[in-house]
Amino acid sequence: MNIDEYAKNILFSKDLDDKLQSPSIVTSCDDFEVRERPSFPARADNMKFRKEQTKFPKAGSLHIPEKRAITLHFFANHELLAIEMMAAAILCLPNRNEEDLKAKKGLLATIADEQKHFLLYKKRMESLGLGFGEVSLNSFFWNQYTKAQTLDDFFSIVSLTFEGANLDFANFYSGVFEDIEDFETKKIVDIVYEDEISHVAYGRNWLNKWKGDKSLWEYYLLHLPENLSPARAKGMQFDHSSRIRAGLDNDFISNVEAYRDDFSITDRKQWKS
Repeated sequence: MNIDEYAKNILFSKDLDDKLQSPSIVTSCDDFEVRERPSFPARADNMKFRKEQTKFPKAGSLHIPEKRAITLHFFANHELLAIEMMAAAILCLPNRNEEDLKAKKGLLATIADEQKHFLLYKKRMESLGLGFGEVSLNSFFWNQYTKAQTLDDFFSIVSLTFEGANLDFANFYSGVFEDIEDFETKKIVDIVYEDEISHVAYGRNWLNKWKGDKSLWEYYLLHLPENLSPARAKGMQFDHSSRIRAGLDNDFISNVEAYRDDFSITDRKQWKS
C-alpha cells in the first residue's frame, strides 16, 4: 500500500479499526496527487464531534473514577485527532519537493505512537466504566490544523504548539495520578510524555532545516495561524527539561515560557481545585 492510500483510509473511513491500522502495511512512499482536505475527518455516529461540550474535570476531582474516565476520554480524543491530522498532513498538504515526501514518510512513526496512546487511554477509560464516544467530542485541534497550508505550518501548529503543550500537561497529570495513587494511569501518561518528546523533536528538526537565516522562534511565529498564539504551546506548569531533550534551543524555550496573553490555562491559579 502506498502512503497516500493509507492516509486516505484513516481520513475518509468511519471505521475506528481503519484509523488504528498499523502503518507497517505501507510498503511505498511514492509521489501522489494531493487531495482536498475534508471539513472534518469521517467518523461513525458515536465518534462524531458535537456542539454540546462536556466540561473538562478539575484535577482535584480525579480521585473520583467517573471524573478520571472523562479526563481520559478527552485525552483519547486528542490522540485520535492527532492520528487524523497526521493523515491529513500526508494526504492534503502540498508535496513541494522530495524533502516534503520524506517528512511525510516520517509521520508514519508518529501515527503509530498516537494509535498506541489512543488504545492505552481507551482501555483504561473502559476499565473505569466509560466507552469512547459516550461523552461529547470536540474538534478544537482539527479546527486549528485546517489553517495549515504547508508542512511548515503543520509542524508549527501540531509539533511545536499542541505537542509542545502536551509535554507540560503529561508531566502535570503524571504527578496528579501519582498523588491519588492511580499508578496504572500514571504509567500511561508517562509513556505518552516520553513519546511526545520525540514528536516535538521531529517537528523541530524539519523546521530547522527550512528556516534559513531566521531563528526557530521567528520561523515558528511566521507559520502560526492568526488567533493561535504561543500561549497554546505550554501548560500551567512549564517543563523546561523535556524541551531541552527535544532539542529546542534556549531562545525558543525562553520565548515560549515568557509568552503571555489572555489564554487562561497558562495563568490559572486554582488548577487543582
